[in-house]
Amino acid sequence: MKLALFALALPALAIEYKDGYADSGGVKIHYVTAGSGPLVLMIHGFPDFWYTWRHQMEALAPQFQVVAIDQRGYNLSDKPKGEENYDMKFLVGDVAAVIKHLGKSKAIVVGHDWGGIVAWNFAFHVPQMLERLIILNLPHPNGLARELATNPKQQANSAYARRFQQPDSHTKLTADGLAFWVKDPEARKKYVEAFGRSDFNAMMSYYRRNYPREPYEKREVPQRVSVPVLMIHGLDDTALLHGALNQTWEWLDGDLTLVTVPKAGHFVQQDAAELVTRTMKSWLNR
Repeated sequence: MKLALFALALPALAIEYKDGYADSGGVKIHYVTAGSGPLVLMIHGFPDFWYTWRHQMEALAPQFQVVAIDQRGYNLSDKPKGEENYDMKFLVGDVAAVIKHLGKSKAIVVGHDWGGIVAWNFAFHVPQMLERLIILNLPHPNGLARELATNPKQQANSAYARRFQQPDSHTKLTADGLAFWVKDPEARKKYVEAFGRSDFNAMMSYYRRNYPREPYEKREVPQRVSVPVLMIHGLDDTALLHGALNQTWEWLDGDLTLVTVPKAGHFVQQDAAELVTRTMKSWLNR
């Protein structure tokens, strides 16, 4: 069916957007799709929803089937109760479920922030379903673990995550507050609406279940990534410092393209939308 909820938000686009739901072990995962061709599946982070990829979807849809999901707990996807339901294995399973639902065996997977860590884990644990990997502002888990264990500035800048891990953290969130970073006034309205449909406790469960806890330890995941990887990182990100990007190539068996973006922050896909879109398109067509 045609996407009705956000049709007015995309008046200038010539491409047709459709939405649907995939079943992931009894949890409905909402997605929006456009175009046809090789599958490009996009995963948002916190606090966000599928709409964060609107610029990239418009540019890629003429050549690819682009699909942006709402992760569980967000917007129109199901919001199962219980922290255990937000374990990384289920987040990875949601991505696999959408790919299978769309009748594909593989996808190019794109992830930002929490979507980035889900994308990395998808590469580690479901490599047979991965064509290529694009990561925005989420260093390789080995790099992040190293910085949390050894870099006092990263430790200090991760204080927000430690607060989010507290049992009552969800009670301090509001839809308006979560949309603070959205610069475009019209887009911000859509974000407030989407966050109003989301589950704040579920959002915090991502951190309680999956984010490293003190005392931080320098540890390395044993799995390696063999497909080509594109990483784009806004250098003004204060949550995930760019020092964690160092040595990424040591944990990959495929080629790595690393693009750093000065004056762009954590939400690089919106802060530098044109550059990110152009880079993704060029890299996918090389």
